[in-house]
Amino acid sequence: MTSKKPAARNKSGKTKAEKRTAEKKPREAREARAAQVPPQPAPPGLEVAVSPAVGAADRERLLHGTHHDPHSVLGAHPVPGGVAFRAFRPYAEAVSVVSGDLRAELHDDGDGFFSGLLPLTEIPGYRLLVTYGGTVHETEDAYRFLPTLGELDLHLIGEGRHEQLWQALGAHVTTRQGVTGTRFAVWAPNARGVRVTGGFNFWDGSGFPMRSLGSTGVWELFVPGIGEGELYKFEITRPDGSRTLRADPLARRTEVPPATSSVVHASHHEWGDADWLAARGNTPVHAAPFSVYEVHLPSWRPGLTYRMLAEQLPAYVQEMGFTHVELMPVAEHPFGGSWGYQVTGFYAPTARLGTPDDFKYLVDRLHQAGIGVLMDWVPAHFPRDEWALAEFDGRPLYEHQDPLRAAHPDWGTLEFDFGRREVRNFLVANAVYWCEEFHIDGLRVDAVASMLYLDYSREPGQWTPNEQGGRENLDAVAFLQEMNATVYRRCPGVVTIAEESTAWDGVTRPTHHEGPSGFGGLGFGLKWNMGWMHDSLQYMSHDPVHRKYHHGEMTFSMVYAYSENYVLPISHDEVVHGKRSLVSKMPGDWWQQRANHRAYLAWMWAHPGKQLLFMGQEFAQGAEWSEAHGPDWWLLDPSYGAEADHRGVRDLVRDLNALYRATPSLWQLDTDPAGFGWITGDAADDNVLAFLRHDADGTPLLAVCHLAPVVRHDYRIGVPEEVPAWVEALNTDAARYGGSDVVHPDVVKPEPQPWHGRPASIRLTLPPLTTMWLRPA
Repeated sequence: MTSKKPAARNKSGKTKAEKRTAEKKPREAREARAAQVPPQPAPPGLEVAVSPAVGAADRERLLHGTHHDPHSVLGAHPVPGGVAFRAFRPYAEAVSVVSGDLRAELHDDGDGFFSGLLPLTEIPGYRLLVTYGGTVHETEDAYRFLPTLGELDLHLIGEGRHEQLWQALGAHVTTRQGVTGTRFAVWAPNARGVRVTGGFNFWDGSGFPMRSLGSTGVWELFVPGIGEGELYKFEITRPDGSRTLRADPLARRTEVPPATSSVVHASHHEWGDADWLAARGNTPVHAAPFSVYEVHLPSWRPGLTYRMLAEQLPAYVQEMGFTHVELMPVAEHPFGGSWGYQVTGFYAPTARLGTPDDFKYLVDRLHQAGIGVLMDWVPAHFPRDEWALAEFDGRPLYEHQDPLRAAHPDWGTLEFDFGRREVRNFLVANAVYWCEEFHIDGLRVDAVASMLYLDYSREPGQWTPNEQGGRENLDAVAFLQEMNATVYRRCPGVVTIAEESTAWDGVTRPTHHEGPSGFGGLGFGLKWNMGWMHDSLQYMSHDPVHRKYHHGEMTFSMVYAYSENYVLPISHDEVVHGKRSLVSKMPGDWWQQRANHRAYLAWMWAHPGKQLLFMGQEFAQGAEWSEAHGPDWWLLDPSYGAEADHRGVRDLVRDLNALYRATPSLWQLDTDPAGFGWITGDAADDNVLAFLRHDADGTPLLAVCHLAPVVRHDYRIGVPEEVPAWVEALNTDAARYGGSDVVHPDVVKPEPQPWHGRPASIRLTLPPLTTMWLRPA
C-alpha cells in the first residue's frame, strides 16, 4: 500500500490546484491587483503546458475580420506556465512587452502576430513597444481593457428602450483604468466581424477588431491614445464575407461633405440659457404667442458659419418680432440640394457651417435673445449611400426587410423599419438627443403622412395591408406615439409639430385618448394646416373679379379649425420649383401684388392658429427661393429703386408680430372655439371677411379683410354692443407699408343699428386689397 504524498506547494504556500483556482478569478480583480503589485517571476522549472501563439482558427478569423471576441485571444492571459502575451500588429517589425523594469520581446509568428510566454503569476500593468520602419512606438494595448458598456446599457439596447442611446453607442473620449482614449461602439447584429479604421491606423483596421457583446448585436472597442478630431469609420465584414466601410450611425460630428468620415467629438460648450430653459414651459405653447421664421441656415446669408450666424440671425429675428425660428434640417446630409431632407448623420449637425459646439453656440445666442429654436427632423426615410445606413451590416437593418416596404416611392430613398425595436430606439433617442444635447425647443417632424399609410404613393399590388386589413402603418403609429410621449416626458417645454397633409384623426390628440377610428392620438403638440395653406393660396391666386366664386376657400378652414392644434405654414415648399414666391402668386400689377401680399399676411396673423413664414417672404421677394443664393437681400438696399416697396412689406411683418405678441386675443384661445366668432363669412360678392378674436377675459379684436381692388365707403360691419368705441390698430393699406393710405385715424363709434346678427354696427371705409385690425378704444 503506497502512502499518499502531500500536495506540492509553491513559494506562496499554495498547491497547484489552489493556484489554478486563483487564476480563474474575475479578470477585473486580477488587473486591479496588477496595477499595484509588481510582476513576480514564476519559480524555476515551472512546467509550460501551452504555446502562447494564436491558434490557427483564431488566427484565420482575425486575419479575415470575422472574430467575435478578439479580447479572448489578444492581450495578456494567464495560462499554465505563466502569462501569455499576444499582439496582432500588421506591418510591425517587432513588438515588446514593458512592465516596470521588465522588458520582453515577443516572438514574430508571421502575418502581424506576435506572442510570448512570461513566467509571471499575475497579469501586470503593461505597455507595448511596437517597431515600424525602425522607429519604436510605445503604446497601450487595446486588448487589456474591460468592456466599456455595462449590463444596464446592453439590456436597454436589447429592449429598444435606451433613451440616451448616444451615450452608449458611437465614439466617446473617456478614461479606462487610468488610460485616456476613445471607446467605439456600434450596432451591427448581422456582421461576421467589425473593425475600427481611421486616420490613426492609416485606414487599415486589421489590427483593431471589435468584440461582440452578447446577443445585443453591439460591437465595442476601447482604443487608447485616440482623442478628439480623429477621423474614423467601421469596417464591417458582411454575412457573405465581403467588407464594407461605414460611417458611424451615431457619430456626433462628421467631415465636411462630400467627405464622409465620422469624427471623434467631445463637447466643451458652456450654456448660458438657463433662464430661457426654466421659463419656456411656463405657458403651454397652445396658449402662447407663436410666430415662426423658417430659415435655411446655409443660404440665409451664404458663407456664414454657425458662429457668424449667431451674430446676425438673433438680432434680425428679434428686430422682426418673431417668437421662434424653425431651422430646415440641420443633421448631416451628403447632397446640399436636398436641403437636409435626406439625412445620413442623424446625430451630427452639418459640418458645412462648423462644429457641434458652434451650433450649440448659435442656439444659445438665440435663446439669450428670447427666441425659441425649432428644428426640422426627418425620421421617415434615409438615402441609399453605400457608406451610410443602407444595408448597414450586409442585410436590411435600418430599413424594412420587405423591399416593397423599404423603398420610398417618391424620393428614391429607404423607409425606416419602425417595427424593429432597435430602429425605433435609434429614432426616439435621436429626438431626445437634439432636445437634451442642443437645447432645441421643438421638432417639426417631416413627411408624417408618408409614414402613416402603407399605400402612400403606391399603386394596388405595391403594398400589403396591415394585420387588421387596413392601410395604416401600425408600426409607424406606435413609433410616433412613443417618440412624442418620450420627448414630452423628458423635455419639459418642448413642442413637437407634425407636417401631416391628410385628415388622419388625432394627430395632436394625447396618445392615451382613443378617437373614433380606434387609434390613440399620435401625441403631437401642433400640426401644419396644409388644407388652410392650399385653399387660401388658391383663393388669393384668382383675379379679384373671380374671387366671389371661390369664397369658400377662405372660410372652409374654420369648419375644422379646432379638430387639431394648428400651425398656418407658408413654408419653403410653397416658394420653390415653379410655385413662385408668395408675392408672385398674387394677381394684378406690382402694386396690387404687394397689396394682396400684405392683406394676406394680416389675415393669416389674425386667423386661429400659429404662424410660420419662410425667409424672403417677409419683404416680398419676387423670385423663388434657391438654396444656391438664398434671399434677395439686395432688394432692401437703399440704392435700389424699388427698395421702399420691399421695406414697406417688411415693416408690416415687424408690426404684425409686435401687435400679435401684445394682443392675447390673437393667441390665448387659439385652440378654443370661444376665441373666434364670425361677423360675416358670406359676403362673397364684396370679397369681405370679418370676424372677432377673443382672449380669456373676453376682450375682442375685430379683423376685417377686403380682397377687392376698389374702395368701399360706409361699409357696415356688425359689432358687439358692449364695446363703446373702436380704434384702428393696423391697416395694411397704410402709406408706410406701400399702400394708398385709406386709413381711419379717428375713433370709430358703433351705431345702434343691428347688422350681421349683432346688436350694433360700425361704418368703415374699406381700402382696396386690405386687412384691418380694430381693437376697443
